[in-house]
Order: sequence, then C-alpha cells, then structure tokens
Amino acid sequence: MTLRPSARADLGAAVFVLGLGILAMWQAMVVPASPLYGQVGPSFVPYLVAVLMLALGVGLCLAALRGGWSHTLEDMQNPAPTNWRALGLLFAGLLANLALIEWLGFVIAATAQFVLVAAAFGSRRPLRDLLIGAAVCIAAFMMFDRLLGVNIGAGILEGVL
Repeated sequence: MTLRPSARADLGAAVFVLGLGILAMWQAMVVPASPLYGQVGPSFVPYLVAVLMLALGVGLCLAALRGGWSHTLEDMQNPAPTNWRALGLLFAGLLANLALIEWLGFVIAATAQFVLVAAAFGSRRPLRDLLIGAAVCIAAFMMFDRLLGVNIGAGILEGVL
C-alpha cells in the first residue's frame, strides 16, 4: 500500500501521539502509590490521560492509513476569514476566569467562562448557557470536593455547596 506524502505526514503525527501515550503510561506507572488515598489515587488521572492518548493515536493511525486527514486542509483554496469576535470572546472568557476565580470562587468564574465560550461558538441563548454552565461547574466542584477531597475554591458559594 502506497501512501501519498500528506498521508505519510499524518501517519508520522499519529505515531508521535502513540509515542506520547506510551510515555504517559510509563510515567503513570512510576507514580508512587500512597496508602492515604482510599478511593482515587494520584495515578488515576495520568492513567486516564495515557489511555485516551493511546486511543487517539490508534484512531489517527487508522485515519492516516485510510488516506489521512490533512489533504482536506491542502484542498482549501479560500479559507474563511478570522472571526475576531469569537477570538475576543474566548479571550474574555479566560480573563473572566482569571479575574473571578480568586474573588468569587471556581463555580462562578467557570460559569462565566462557559457563557463567554458558548457565545464565541455562536450560541445566542445566554440564559440557557448560564444554567448549563452552572450545572456543569457545580457538578465538577462537587466531584472534586466530595469524591477527590480536593478543595478548588467554592468562593461565595462555599456555605451553600
């Protein structure tokens, strides 16, 4: 089977991702286990990242062997212009999180970021985005706080949650 040059480059990128997954798996195996962790130890997230990177690498290898994915980028003659409004909203979301997280806590800061990022991706329903973002952020906070025992800062909602 002969691969065109762009598919070979795609295969090289896929093999690189597989290599990163193998490296991540190796590093996850050397994380020292502590008897202080009852439910989820410190190696859970590294193992999760390693498995996901390996799965991504396998998927990219399969896509590359089927002809690759970067040829669609080469075929684009007239790319769309840069959407500066969307980039500005993404940047505003990052700034909002940075500015609010210390003062108001994770839930409010991440919810504000969620609403701004949703607007950057074209959402025109800020109230819906606010409700979804708040639900996701509260769930994430509760999982960190209750399941992992890590306080990521509830801020002014700390007494409520």
